Amino acid sequence: MSFVTRLRWFFKDRWGSYAIAIGIMALVSLLTTIPPNLIGKTVDQIQKGQLTEAGLTQTVLLLIGLALLLYMMVYLWITTLFGNSALIEKVLRGRLLVHLTRMTPAFFQRNSTGQLMALATNDILAIGQTAGYGVMTLVNTLVGASVVVIMMVSLVSYKLMLGALIPLPLLAVVISKLGKKVRTRFLDAQASFGKMNDHALESISGIRVIRSYVQETNDLTAFDQVTSEVMNKNKRVSILNALFQPTISLIVGVSYSIGIGYGSYLVFLDEISLGQLISFNIYLGMLIWPMISFGEFINVLQRGSASADRLDAAWEQKPDLQDAAKPIKVEVPTHIEMKKLTFTYPAASQPSLDNVSFQLQRGQTLGVVGKTGSGKSTLLKQLLRQYPVEQERLMIAGVPVENIALEQMKRWVAYVPQEHLLLSKSIRDNIALGKPNASPEEIARAVQMASFTDDIAQMPEGLETVVGENGVMLSGGQKQRLAIARALLMDSEILLLDDSLSAVDARTESRILHHIRLEREGKTTFITTHRLSAVSHADWIIVLSEGRVIEEGTHDELMLFGGWYKAQWERQQMEASLEE
Repeated sequence: MSFVTRLRWFFKDRWGSYAIAIGIMALVSLLTTIPPNLIGKTVDQIQKGQLTEAGLTQTVLLLIGLALLLYMMVYLWITTLFGNSALIEKVLRGRLLVHLTRMTPAFFQRNSTGQLMALATNDILAIGQTAGYGVMTLVNTLVGASVVVIMMVSLVSYKLMLGALIPLPLLAVVISKLGKKVRTRFLDAQASFGKMNDHALESISGIRVIRSYVQETNDLTAFDQVTSEVMNKNKRVSILNALFQPTISLIVGVSYSIGIGYGSYLVFLDEISLGQLISFNIYLGMLIWPMISFGEFINVLQRGSASADRLDAAWEQKPDLQDAAKPIKVEVPTHIEMKKLTFTYPAASQPSLDNVSFQLQRGQTLGVVGKTGSGKSTLLKQLLRQYPVEQERLMIAGVPVENIALEQMKRWVAYVPQEHLLLSKSIRDNIALGKPNASPEEIARAVQMASFTDDIAQMPEGLETVVGENGVMLSGGQKQRLAIARALLMDSEILLLDDSLSAVDARTESRILHHIRLEREGKTTFITTHRLSAVSHADWIIVLSEGRVIEEGTHDELMLFGGWYKAQWERQQMEASLEE
């Protein structure tokens, strides 16, 4: 019942089609009881010498007509019922994807990609099977068995029926115990399937690194161990599944023995006829499928319930960030201020930002520099609203950022991360990701600003060139410039460049920054970088070390301070001159 409760929204929406399918199934079960009765009467007529050619012809034609009618009815309920099964899989996958897109990074730290893939594939498939095949087996068990039992009582003998059904309570006990064990083992198998997905994803995405370190054999060995674990756990599930049908066959066989033995005894006593005994044994044979259906139903229900539990566990996890009860509407981010903000990642013990403060007016550029791990990227992520921040520590136009709608913040910000996500589509599609309806002129302008025009011209299909999975066909610098063009196309109020020029040469960097200064006049830009030449033009520069601001000012002011910034600048200038 818990499974039905979880999916009551779907059953409520599709009750009409389910009612049609179940009604037709019930009618099919009723019609299938007619042939045994006809056969029994025909046998009695043969025994008494009363069977005529016309009677036999009529019976045969009736059986053929009934078979054709049943064929059409079975086709109808199968397409209706299993259409619902496919529909619920589609709906659940859509809902899962919507849920995942709303989650913050903390959610993906708690849940591996492999486990989420297992939810979207195996678990939702198991739920779909329960909503389709499971309903079919349940109706076959309840309706099919009830109709057959009624026919046994009304047309043959209630004594014979009671005797033959004595072993069936044992069947319910055995299947109940097997079903509980199937559920437990199926959960283990699904968890191991998720681990296998993780390993496969890591191996495929990191194949270049694996090859460069000549670790193919070791990786294959490790993957073989993972797949062996999956195989063994699925074998344990299969062993229990395999016990269902033999157990049912054994118990039904005992019922057959009772039916034939006790039925023959009743024939000798003239309580039933030979034709009735034959009819009864056909009815008893018709009980085999409902009994098998019962076992299959328990099996499928346990799998579906286990998968529904896993899916519910994912859905119960809420994003760390929620919109304020009454968001404050801000038209334009006229200035941005950070007031002694301290931030610690959920799983970390030390803060990544410690009492960081700055002020930036609209149209200005902030440069953020420092050693690796100093907190540069973390600072930008506060504007992306990926994690909760201390109240009234980050202000946009004088309004605390937690009081501004998340959707509004997303519309303001364009972000170019260090790790670029490129889709296996054309360059045009990748650039227009955030603005699918962009005109060719807008795309060409963004490409020019990113200094990517010459590279595209040398490609075989220009903007229609497919970049491959995650941009495998592009160099590191080309990936960066494509990502920059994508962000510049948005023409957003706030542009975040997270070390996005590290893979381009100094001359290309200078051109890109020059275009950004010209085209984004009056709009705010944040740049984090290791190459100080990328922020020398910035209106304000802060130097981070272990999450703290150790220096800040303009380029000229920092050069006068004679601290880390000056030493790093002089070292980089010397390296550049040596390279030239």
